[in-house]
Amino acid sequence: MDSLPGELPPPPAAKGGEEATELLRAWIVGGGLQVSMHVGFEDPGTWGVLLVDIARHASRAYAAEGQCTEADAMDRIRTMWMAEVTSPTDLGTTERHG
Repeated sequence: MDSLPGELPPPPAAKGGEEATELLRAWIVGGGLQVSMHVGFEDPGTWGVLLVDIARHASRAYAAEGQCTEADAMDRIRTMWMAEVTSPTDLGTTERHG
């Protein structure tokens, strides 16, 4: 498979021979979100846990870069999550490929 511009490497544990499944890739293309994903879970509610875990990682990354505290980043993510759920800026489309 060819590399993509700006492609991130998998985390070390995913490359370490343990059972690993890639669930999601996300890109900003032309100012909009594009994703490739597997549903991955029997219960759609598990995505709620996954999305909160991603938000925690993002919050820690902002804090590590000194941009804000972890709590402030998480509050901002939560605020924007609720705003987007309440009044979506773009519903987008979902197509199945492959």
